Amino acid sequence: MHKREGIVNANNTANVDEEILSLEEQVETDVLRPLVTKPSREYYLLCGFLAAVFLFALFAWSTQLWHGLIVTGLNAPVFWGVYIVNFVFFIGISHAGTLISSILRIANVEWRRPFTRMAEAVTVFSLPFGALCPIVDMGRPDRVFMIIKHPHGTSPILWDIICISTYLTTSCFYFYLSLIPDIALARDRLKNASPFKRWLYKTLSLGWTGTERQWHILETIMTVMSVLLFVIVISVHTNVSFVFAVTFKPGWHTTILPPFFVLGAIFSGIATVIVVMAAVRKYFGLERWVTDWHFDRIAAFLLALTCFWFYAMFVEHLLTIYLHEPAELRIILERFIGRFSLMFWVMFTLCFIVPLFILAVRKWRTIPNLVIVSLLINVGMWLERYVIIVPSNLNPLLPWGKFHYFPSWVEVAITAGWFAGFMLLLLLFARFFPSIAIWEVKEGFREMKPHLQPSLVESK
Repeated sequence: MHKREGIVNANNTANVDEEILSLEEQVETDVLRPLVTKPSREYYLLCGFLAAVFLFALFAWSTQLWHGLIVTGLNAPVFWGVYIVNFVFFIGISHAGTLISSILRIANVEWRRPFTRMAEAVTVFSLPFGALCPIVDMGRPDRVFMIIKHPHGTSPILWDIICISTYLTTSCFYFYLSLIPDIALARDRLKNASPFKRWLYKTLSLGWTGTERQWHILETIMTVMSVLLFVIVISVHTNVSFVFAVTFKPGWHTTILPPFFVLGAIFSGIATVIVVMAAVRKYFGLERWVTDWHFDRIAAFLLALTCFWFYAMFVEHLLTIYLHEPAELRIILERFIGRFSLMFWVMFTLCFIVPLFILAVRKWRTIPNLVIVSLLINVGMWLERYVIIVPSNLNPLLPWGKFHYFPSWVEVAITAGWFAGFMLLLLLFARFFPSIAIWEVKEGFREMKPHLQPSLVESK
């Protein structure tokens, strides 16, 4: 009897191994197929449009460099406007990659696997545009070198440079490490790829053969870097908030800004990853590997972040009203019933009311609804940065009179160009490298093996 059970178990194990090998073969084929498939005409048109918008943004920036900041809507006392709003926004969405690919990797959250690759891409491609925004805002880019040449240890801007450059360097290295196994797979399987792609895969794979020693080294380095990135990602947006919180401007000088900024960054970042992955899933036909279940899990996570964001927003305004400082109350009135009331309440609706009612009902968590909610959240989070920055500039402690700020065509063009450049990099990346971390998905298959055996035994 025991011998017969052993034979059945051995047969079941062999069947599971065969099934896993078949799944691994299928995921490799499906994810690598877009790399050798000729892009559609719509793809080329979209890339051309985004490139044109980006080039026009460079023209607008050159106009600003030639004429100075007078071509913008910036004035006294509004020294920070749309450029700094974009700075906080781009640095914010970059946090999604670190959260999904490192923090959730440490926790071994299963649903993260199909999202990690594009989440890391969002991080790497959004950071440069975020870092460019303060340089554009300075008017003269050479002033950046003056900050480095004559550093002041108490300056949050100096620490911004240190944190963001460290974050970008570490994220790029981490991103590349996670790509190596899949680049080697593309090198070995895509024999019909273009000569340039074959050369690219051969060069970037660094001779990877998938030996046990190579996997051990890779996993060790990625584990260490996951912990390191967790620390860096918290410090980066905390330091971004210090640019505001350590000043005495009304609306900024509050201790809740650092955790509020970190939470808002993760909130908008997860929403961005959802939009990107939904587009990749639809365009490349990866529905089998990025399933409705995966989107349902990340939707539940987004719902939790929505509630956390509301709590932080509520506490920030509650404490301000409770302190009853006249200068602070002016900012509250500007947001609630003043010049920025429409923007504030639209932001509140997009970031809390709409996501809460749609994501709280499970049958409404369809992928189209989730994409719409995520887009609205990103619009709302951009507006949130605007109502944090501009009203405080317009209402200093000692009022100078009635002022207003409205971005010029130069600021609008540069903003549109930075977003276009970010999307263009994502489109180009998806045509040269796998959009899903194949080795992570396959790792998930192997981890599921012990749980698959009992069901197969029962079916026998």
